[in-house]
Amino acid sequence: MTEPGPALDIATFRPETVYTIYIAATPEKVWQALTSAEFSRQYFFGFAIEADLRTGGAFIVRTPDGAEHISGEVIVCEPPHRLTITWDVNWPGLVEALGRTLVTYEIEQAGAAVRLTMTEAHERPLSDDILSGGRQGWPAILSSLKSLLETGKPLAVQMAPPERMLAALKAMGIGLS
Repeated sequence: MTEPGPALDIATFRPETVYTIYIAATPEKVWQALTSAEFSRQYFFGFAIEADLRTGGAFIVRTPDGAEHISGEVIVCEPPHRLTITWDVNWPGLVEALGRTLVTYEIEQAGAAVRLTMTEAHERPLSDDILSGGRQGWPAILSSLKSLLETGKPLAVQMAPPERMLAALKAMGIGLS
């Protein structure tokens, strides 16, 4: 396992959300889908992933209009089996108020399928209200990824905004942009 830089001790992060999904694809195809703008725009509702796939490399998620929504750093990069990245939403004051977030993708062969496990871990404990946004979004994103890889078509998921999370952030004084 590749060790992160001295400023980030990933051993202190605790998983708050873990999803496992099985996909009829190869590990290489799942890796490509998780790390390329071409694929992510399709299953991630127009959001584009840009990743410099090396330890310390930049990890960025852009909104459909090209704005930087998530900024992060590659912490562990073991293609096509493991990717750990910091996942910091670019809302003013968010990281300072909530701490850093790590997202890890583990890709394992499981017979003729791939077992993809996504773990979202946090630097400090967070309320269920704050976590509700990711708990709403991740199943839709991962299901759409699975659909795209298996059928060639992403899901057309319609979700309401994560009201509990947004209200909790607003109550903390975090401006949403």
